[in-house]
Parts: sequence; C-alpha cells; structure tokens
Amino acid sequence: MHHHLSLRRKLIIMVSVMASLFLVALDQTIIATALNKIVEEFNSFSSLSWVVTAYLITTTITVPIAGKLSDIFGRRTILLIGVAIFVFGSLMSGISGNITELIIWRAIQGIGGGIITANAFTIVGDLFAARERGRWQGLIGAVFGLSSVVGPLLGGWLADGATFFGVTTDWRWTFFINVPIGIVAFILIAIYSPQLKHASKAVVDYVGAAFLSIALATLILAVDNTESIFSGVLDATGMSLAGLRVGMFSIVALSIAGFIYAEYKAKDPILPLRFFKNRNYVIIITIAALFGAAFMGSILYLTQFNQQVFGASPTESGLMLLPMVAGIMLTSIVSGQIISKTGRYKIFMQVGFIVATIMMALMATLTPESSYTYEATIMVLLGMGMGVAMPVLTLAVQSEFEQKDLGVATSSNQLFRSLGSTVGTAVFGAMLTAGVLTQVPAMKETAYIQSLQQNAQVARIGDLNDPNTLLTLNMPDVKEGITSGAAEAIAGLPQAAQEQVKSQFTENQDEFTTIVTHAFSESLRTIFIVAASLTGAATVLVFMLKERRLRAASSAVTPGQAE
Repeated sequence: MHHHLSLRRKLIIMVSVMASLFLVALDQTIIATALNKIVEEFNSFSSLSWVVTAYLITTTITVPIAGKLSDIFGRRTILLIGVAIFVFGSLMSGISGNITELIIWRAIQGIGGGIITANAFTIVGDLFAARERGRWQGLIGAVFGLSSVVGPLLGGWLADGATFFGVTTDWRWTFFINVPIGIVAFILIAIYSPQLKHASKAVVDYVGAAFLSIALATLILAVDNTESIFSGVLDATGMSLAGLRVGMFSIVALSIAGFIYAEYKAKDPILPLRFFKNRNYVIIITIAALFGAAFMGSILYLTQFNQQVFGASPTESGLMLLPMVAGIMLTSIVSGQIISKTGRYKIFMQVGFIVATIMMALMATLTPESSYTYEATIMVLLGMGMGVAMPVLTLAVQSEFEQKDLGVATSSNQLFRSLGSTVGTAVFGAMLTAGVLTQVPAMKETAYIQSLQQNAQVARIGDLNDPNTLLTLNMPDVKEGITSGAAEAIAGLPQAAQEQVKSQFTENQDEFTTIVTHAFSESLRTIFIVAASLTGAATVLVFMLKERRLRAASSAVTPGQAE
C-alpha cells in the first residue's frame, strides 16, 4: 500500500491517470462523429463496423488480463505500457493510409485503452485508504460523464475542419489529440507513481488468458455487427446468420468451460474461482452487467432520439445530453465526498438505482410530440441516479478483497460492466431495427421514398429495404444533402415551377419524417421499458448486498480493507 505518499504526489498521479482515462473514455464517443468522414475518404462502407468492433474486442479482452498483470508486475509498469500503446496506436490510426491499416491500429489502440481502464480504477485503491476512495471514484465517474458529451462535440468540430494555429483539422485529428496529452501523462506517471506491486513472484496464466480471449472476442463478434462483419462469409457459404451465431455461441461456451478448467488448475489464475464464493462479489458483477446494458440504452438511443425527432445535428444532440451529464457529475462528486466522510455506501446505491429505474421508465413516455424541456428534466434526474450508482460499484467490489487481489477484482468488475454494455447495445439495436421494420412498407409507399429509388446518392447510403438506411435518410445532414441535390436538379425550370416542386418535395419529406419518427419512438419505448426492467433488477440486488463499512487510514485494520 502507498497511503503514506504525500498528498501532492498523490494528486499528480491521479491527475495523470484521470487524463489517460479521459482519453480512453473520450475515444469511445469521439470516433462516432468521424465515421462518415472516414467512409467518404476510404470509400469503404462495408468495413465501417470493424473500425468500432476491432477497438471493442481488444479493449474487452485486455481489461481482465491487464488487471491481473498489474498485480504481478506492478501497477506503474503495466500502466506505462498501456499509455504508450494507446498513444502509439492513436498516432498510427491518424496517419493510416487505408481502412485496413486503420482497423489494425484501432485494435492496437484498444489494447492500450484496456490496460488504462483496468489500472485507473485500481490505483485509487493503492493510493488511498478504503474510506478516502469514495471521493476519487466519484471524480472518475464525473470524468466518464464529461467524456460522453465532449466526445461528440469535439469529434464533430475536428472532423468538420476546424482551424487553429493555421492548421485545418479533419477526422485524423480525433486521434492526434490523444498524443500530446498521453505523452505528458506518461512522463508524470513515470516520475511520480511508485511501482504499486503486490505479487512476490511472477506466474502468468497463459492458458487461462488464451481461453478468456477466445471467449470474449467470439462473444463480441456474435452480438456486435455480426451480419455486416461476416457478410462475405455468409454470401460465400450460404450459411444463415442464425446458424453462424449458433456456431459462435458454441465456441464461447466451450472456451468458457476451458477457461474454468484452466483457472481451477492454475497456480495464479487470471480470475480466481474463489471470487465466486464471495456472495457480495457475485451480486456486484451482476449489478455491473445489468447497469452497463441499461446505461448504454439510455445514452446511445437518447442521442438518436434527439437527431430523429428534434432534427438535431450530431453536435447538437451531444449538447442536448448536458442535463444528464450535469446530473452525473454533480452526484458523483458529492456522493463520493459524503461516502468518504461516513464510510457508508449502500444507501447511496439504493437511492441511486431507485431514482435511475424510475427515470428510465419515464423515458418510455417520450414521443415525437414531447418537449425538450420534459426530456431534459428526466435526464437531469436520471443522471443524478446514475452518478450516485456508477462509482460506488467499484468502491463496493474493492472492499471485498485484500490489497493483493485489488487489480483482478476491480478489472473484473469493469469487464462485466463492459460485457453488459456490449450485449445490451446489440440487443437494443436489434429491438430498434425490428420495431422500425414493421413500418418499412408504409415508408416505401411514401412519395418521398418513391422519388429516391433511382437516386445514386441514396444508393451509396444503403438498401431502401433496410430499416437502418431509412433511419439514416431521416438524419438532418442527410436530408439536407438530398434536398440540395433535388434543388440542383430543377435549377433549369421556371421560378414558379421550382417553387411548386420544392413545396411538394418538402411535403413528401415531412410525410416520411412523421412515419419514421413515430416508428422510432414506438421502438424506443420498448427499449426504455426493458432498460428500466434491467435497472429494477439491479436495484433488487443492491438491497441484497451486505455492506462492509469503509475504514479510514488510521484504522487498526489493514488499509484498503473493510470492516
């Protein structure tokens, strides 16, 4: 333990770690606004899914392994490796000459991101006594909340060609901005962070790591963009998507079985099976998975709701999430301070999850006719509930184990929350598509879609039989581009004729928009009901936790443990 370090040194370490973590959290949202620009430059729409999925796979695989390695080889060593890989991957992603290079470097960048994520939360437990951790976990929760808004805003600003110091930016700068901040963080961590090592002998569980990597990678590929990623395989073999997924889930099941056996035999397993004998641990990781799925359901689809219903641009839709982020940041910081003073955390989890469940259910009442004020009010309260609940999960799981197991325990909690987010996003995406699919015939019968059947610009976006294509056609920037193209096509007509055609075109477009927004809203209602159910289940589990009061550094109990 390193609770004896000066406050100044601890602050420098934590600022450096939080800066690195901010870059990782930012990278998950900033890339979304740059994807269209990447596709335009590389002309590779079919490979678009891999830009996101490659990063997701390597990050998810790395988190639990990095947590264990940091216990073996030292927190500083592994964290420095993570920051270096992330910075290098970011630089190379920015200078990629084609889509294949970008996918490869994104995967490498994800390895660094996973290492940083695993260690950032754990270092709090190394530097601070159990009771002091609350305020720092709260600040880290605020960092995640801030990144969810800054990402889309910054990504849109850079990708659209901002100019500063005489340099005009493009999508590549969404990666380049990581480099200077990452270098500064690396230097500060190298100078000020102690080794933070807890294992006396290095024993690496290679077999367990291999089985875990296969299981996680296959699971992600089976639920995330499976059809688009394996479209070539499906076409070449004639295999159905369902058949492919059955095969992949079979591989996941066999890999998990192999992993369990390997952990049973390993001298120093990556994820000790004895953890699962701890009732609180099992409850906490289950809550983390449920919460991860529900949280993504609210953030991801609220952004789409703002774009589809309110006609907001990607940048504007990010700004419209500010009320939620304000709620998250406020309660993350305040609750962390109170927890540090009292040593009690269960009541905050209970209140946070109850509020989040109620607000998630109220999200299901949003319709195309709802005002933004109504949405913003719900978002503030939802953010406040989540801001209390999110950081405390890490605090709770750390209080269950000795200092030597802190890396594994903390990173496994992050793993299950990440898996919940991944699976939840995939399931919610399928629900959204299925809901919109029922209205595809009605959309295709509109005069607007009929007029776009032979439009080359629309053909580049996708198939008009695909619900996702129809949703894309309702995005503000896409609609604006189609409208501009239509205006150019009639430029040679008399003015009166132009006005009449424009009026009819706008009327047809509005008819299409009405059908799309109502279909989207109906599907979203189902998603929020399911998300509220997941959060409700997590709430029930919170009440089943046995709280261990957090000790201060002066306690007779070993610092870092709970009562």
